[in-house]
Amino acid sequence: MLYQLYETQRALMAPFSEFASASAKLYNHPLSPFTHIPLAQRLSASFDLMHRLAKDYEKPEFGIRTATVEGIEVAVQEQVPITKPFCRLLRFKRFTDDAKALEVMKTQPTVLVVAPLSGHHSTLLRDTVKALLHDHKVLITDWTDARTVPAEVGPFHLNDYVAYVQEFIRYLGPEVNVISVCQPTVPVLAAVSVMATHGEFTPRTLTMMGGPIDARKSPTSVNNLAMNKSYSWFENNVIYRVPPNFVGAGRRVYPGFMQHTGFVAMNPDRHVSSHYDYFQDLIRGDDDSTEAHRQFYDEYNAVLDMPAEYYLETIKTVFQDFALVNGTWDVDGTLVRPQDITTSALLTVEGELDDISGAGQTKAAHGLCTGIPKERQFHYDVAGAGHYGIFSGRRWREMVYPEVKAFIKRFNEPGNKRDLEPATRRLSANADVAAAPKAKARAKVAAKATSMASAKTGTKAVAQAKPRTRKG
Repeated sequence: MLYQLYETQRALMAPFSEFASASAKLYNHPLSPFTHIPLAQRLSASFDLMHRLAKDYEKPEFGIRTATVEGIEVAVQEQVPITKPFCRLLRFKRFTDDAKALEVMKTQPTVLVVAPLSGHHSTLLRDTVKALLHDHKVLITDWTDARTVPAEVGPFHLNDYVAYVQEFIRYLGPEVNVISVCQPTVPVLAAVSVMATHGEFTPRTLTMMGGPIDARKSPTSVNNLAMNKSYSWFENNVIYRVPPNFVGAGRRVYPGFMQHTGFVAMNPDRHVSSHYDYFQDLIRGDDDSTEAHRQFYDEYNAVLDMPAEYYLETIKTVFQDFALVNGTWDVDGTLVRPQDITTSALLTVEGELDDISGAGQTKAAHGLCTGIPKERQFHYDVAGAGHYGIFSGRRWREMVYPEVKAFIKRFNEPGNKRDLEPATRRLSANADVAAAPKAKARAKVAAKATSMASAKTGTKAVAQAKPRTRKG
């Protein structure tokens, strides 16, 4: 019922939002006579703020049209090599006629960015993708708003998320480098662990940024809510069915507007202050500041619905059972064993002021991935960075990205290539290793039997060769 009430309120506010937008222009347009009346600028700023508070925010575009490679500007085009019911694998294909830039792009590492499915669209990682495109071939998981997926398609579980990630990794091949930001650090680690257990190749590098690998460490308000409320509480209080006016009508979801409310409730003073500053900037005519505010909130206020099964299983698996760190997570019959990962390199990144994934939660991956040699494990603490600062904004560009770039480059240079033998050969090798003790025991028994047989035969031969004495 709450979802229907929200949609009713949104429908009622839509005309008011449009009226406020038109009124803001009426008092601000240079050709309007109302622009010159007293307090016109304040009236325009007030209506503009009302418009933004009342408007509906749709999914924004990535809007990445160009990138710079070796000082040369190249064109960027979005392509979709794989489409799944709940996700698209989105590739940012780069094009150029410059022979030098083309040669460089061919040899650059491939990066799969696994975006969060936690309320916001994957465009939240626009800054992440922009930076990566200078030095890498980049693809990203573009998750679908559950309210746009027909109910007859079926449910989407946490294990399905893991399967999607595995499919994308297999498609890109053993040369891929994976970056997971926030929520996906857990299912990505599970996906790679299961692949390693089955003897498949694993990515060259794993970069995990600000995620709840072990949510017990330095729990934040987000963690506490998930840990202190029961599974049934979440199922009964935050799960609703999509209203009839959407394609996914009838599907059970965790609505995006509830997640957005939770985000705002974490720092209400900061958001009030930000909107007041926006109002003042409009009055002053500070176009750069007002545009920066619009861009941020166009992204921040655009949210999506999550499938109920996926959301509830994430709460239980990650924040209540701690199944990954306790070694009890079963993915379609296979136990998740991060210690089976041996050939990938691991980098974890945490923000000093992260209020969503606390200190030590992401770093905990190192304690689980004991099969990765220590010389291939790295951790980076970002001084002064909050949660968003580790993948977006100035600190991401100036502090984090250089570290990530150097890490990926190091383990993609010819001299640092690991053994990438086919999965079938590794499976055979694993079987041989598992069978070795039994084979050794069988060989020992056979050797002993042969020795005894030889000894017996030798004794008989000696007896037969001994001269007989004739009786006189």
